Amino acid sequence: MNISLTTKTKQLVNDLKSVCANHGLGNDGNEYKIITEVFLYKFMNDKFFHEARRIKEYAKLTEEKLKAMSDEDYDMLLLMLPASAARLNREHYLSNLYNSQNRPQFAKLFDDTMKSLSSLNAGIFSVGTAGGEKMRLFGGISNYVTEESKRDGFCRAIINKLFECNLNESGCIFGEKYDFFATIFEYLIKDYNKDGGGKYAEYYTPHAVARIMSEILVTGKVSNVLCYDPGAGTGSLLMSLAHKIGEDRCAIYSQDISQKSSALLRLNLILNNLAHSLPNVAQGNTMTEPYHIRQNTTSKGFDYIVSNPPFKLDFSDWRDSVDASRKTVQENESEETKKLCARFFAGVPKIPNKDKDKMAIYLLFIQHIISSLNDKGKAAVVVPTGFLTEGKGKAASIANKIRMRLVDKGWLRAVVSMPSNIFARTGTNVSIVFIDKTNKTGKAALVDASGLGTKIKDGKNQKTLLSEEDEQKIIDAVNEATADNGFSAVKTFEEIKEYGGYSFNPGTYFDVKIEYAPITADEFEVKMQGFSERLSEMFRKSNALGTVIKNGMKGLKIE
Repeated sequence: MNISLTTKTKQLVNDLKSVCANHGLGNDGNEYKIITEVFLYKFMNDKFFHEARRIKEYAKLTEEKLKAMSDEDYDMLLLMLPASAARLNREHYLSNLYNSQNRPQFAKLFDDTMKSLSSLNAGIFSVGTAGGEKMRLFGGISNYVTEESKRDGFCRAIINKLFECNLNESGCIFGEKYDFFATIFEYLIKDYNKDGGGKYAEYYTPHAVARIMSEILVTGKVSNVLCYDPGAGTGSLLMSLAHKIGEDRCAIYSQDISQKSSALLRLNLILNNLAHSLPNVAQGNTMTEPYHIRQNTTSKGFDYIVSNPPFKLDFSDWRDSVDASRKTVQENESEETKKLCARFFAGVPKIPNKDKDKMAIYLLFIQHIISSLNDKGKAAVVVPTGFLTEGKGKAASIANKIRMRLVDKGWLRAVVSMPSNIFARTGTNVSIVFIDKTNKTGKAALVDASGLGTKIKDGKNQKTLLSEEDEQKIIDAVNEATADNGFSAVKTFEEIKEYGGYSFNPGTYFDVKIEYAPITADEFEVKMQGFSERLSEMFRKSNALGTVIKNGMKGLKIE
């Protein structure tokens, strides 16, 4: 990774945040829109010139020569650009705004330029909603400044920061790979992703967790595969998976209810050279409006699914409508209807009398994921560790039914219990369940990684960081199916069913170690005498306490 470029790019983000703070927008609810939009505008400008100069006949092209081109030649240049690069008309250049900043109503010019650029690229860079509408790239930023008289100054300050930073120098940002952009993206959004605690896809999955999931899911070379996340958030899991497979060998599909997360996911896809998958990004409620099922875009299901779904959420308003969709399927039903009816095979959590915000929505996501895989599909799902044993032995338990389905069908590949505080903003212990419909081994690996990692302070929270060695130990334990008592076990499905009672808790399958230390007869006598005296003392106190209770006496001191 280019350290100097990383520092330079982070400095640009800091400068933009400083401008926002100086204009009363620091920590404002709209600050993330400003930062991400102007950063993306800058990125698209610099990438446009970078890609134009990669075309052989335009290798020495300057901005001045571009402006002097005939309209016919300029249109030809736009046609030659790769799909991942935004098309810019000459009035969209950042330099034009920089040179025009002293004009009256500069803020309006700034906003109009961004909106025009957005319209020109709407066909490629828009994100769809479940209802069929489009969320465009840019909406303008000046209106976020309340005082109209200060809007021009705000936009001037922004354009100056953007112009000062050139991402298209030698060793430019566009030659960097996934690890660079994962670092930049996490830094870019770190102040805008603080609503964790299991809410709908509003938190960023740690890079270590994303890597572990992708390295275990993808163990060989694959191509032309479909990857999906039904609660994608900002897309960190999908980015890691696509990087492992190869960005040009897969297509990304996603859905998320959050407008903010969908906008950040779009940014993530563009930065990571996955703009070709933007038409597959949907914003909406996956449980009530499963976009990709209704659109029948993937009639056979997905090859890979990754997800860190929300754990608990009040969905009482639409719980009954989802439950009602679980009707008996008729032979003449459409494929869409069959999928919708088959999704929640284990049931839908009931509405509690109180604490509705603790409804286990993750159980719906797991069922949706299982139903969304194709016949050879693989999945990795983050779950609360309580899922591993919840409702054990109870026929009506949704969690137990899901575990039974995975074991009885032979689809369970592995379970990894992660360290506590792997997510800095939630104290919930998490595990990862790996599903593989091609698992022919008849076995599953169960790994207890809860003891790994180093604990650090992250603001007011405690966080556990995994080293590369820790990550690799987990990955190897699953991929090599190694048994290491106290850390990993490899068990047949019959053992998980008969011995474990469908428990996915790794500790259930570890051997109990009893260590023996040789002692002399005299040492044994001394130990037994100590135990005898201690036991006599405990009986004495127990009898005295019994007397107090029997006689109703108070204040008696037991010595």
